[in-house]
Amino acid sequence: MNKKTNACRILDKQKISYQLREYEWSEDALDALHVAAETGNNPAQIFKTLVLTGDKTGNIVACIPADKTLHLKHLAKISGNKKCELIPVDTLEKLTGYIRGGCSPIGMKKLFPTFIDNSAEQLDTILISAGKRGLQIELAPFDLKKVVRAEFAMITEGIF
Repeated sequence: MNKKTNACRILDKQKISYQLREYEWSEDALDALHVAAETGNNPAQIFKTLVLTGDKTGNIVACIPADKTLHLKHLAKISGNKKCELIPVDTLEKLTGYIRGGCSPIGMKKLFPTFIDNSAEQLDTILISAGKRGLQIELAPFDLKKVVRAEFAMITEGIF
């Protein structure tokens, strides 16, 4: 069975090293903390992909650890907006090509400005969605930065 997703094919094409991690998922538990529990990884290493719209720049992507909350004001300022807000879930697939719980920052229909929480810089590897539910890509954060032309920034606030 071929588990390669569009995100995997993009990494292969750019000769970027990664590993796939499968996990059990359910419609009731699509959040990144569930992924951390299922994969046995530290929640600080599981990065969720959030898609937002800024009042000046349009759509932007934020990748943040499972155990943190996005700081909207920080992201707005860093991305050149006065304010930004999450896009409605029902527009996610049309905009990105991905569904909730399987949204990867790699391989969206369009390359949006992307910001990765700077906590990733301290980690050897992080896990992001591979582009479908139940599958994660483990890769070096600097490789992710390169592939999606992201910027590391302080965009979160802790929740624990």
